[in-house]
Amino acid sequence: MKIGIVVYSQTGNTYSVALKLKEKLSAEGHTVNIESVTIAGGASQAPKELKFENLPGLDKYDALVFGAPVHAFSLAPVMTAYLKQLSSLKNKKIACYVTKQLPLAWTGGTQAIARMKNICKSKGAAVSGSVIIIWSKAHRQQSIRNGIDRLSGFFTP
Repeated sequence: MKIGIVVYSQTGNTYSVALKLKEKLSAEGHTVNIESVTIAGGASQAPKELKFENLPGLDKYDALVFGAPVHAFSLAPVMTAYLKQLSSLKNKKIACYVTKQLPLAWTGGTQAIARMKNICKSKGAAVSGSVIIIWSKAHRQQSIRNGIDRLSGFFTP
């Protein structure tokens, strides 16, 4: 399967998960590329003012993984704006993940994933599953391993 991992990462944490996921999916026999969503002028702009430097094309992929950080208890505005501008995700198998610092349930991971999944579904996608990766020092490596195992499992026949 040809899988695109489309990631927005402001600090590099979310991107580092994409690298590990690519390694695992490639070892399982998939062709995998990481596509970064980047913007001009920094992420502090109002969502309507965001100007994308890189808009990854998705037509070449059979399946997609979208990854983004949680910002202010919600999905990062850059990923929200990127997903909303997509014309269609019809016939694409989709998985989503977010990274967040705080391990507490009420700190935005669930809301961010729900927003990501809802936008994808509104574009015609079949969302296979989602993962929240907690970045706190005490649980980081285990959370990353568990998340990558779950994400890769969404693409096993």
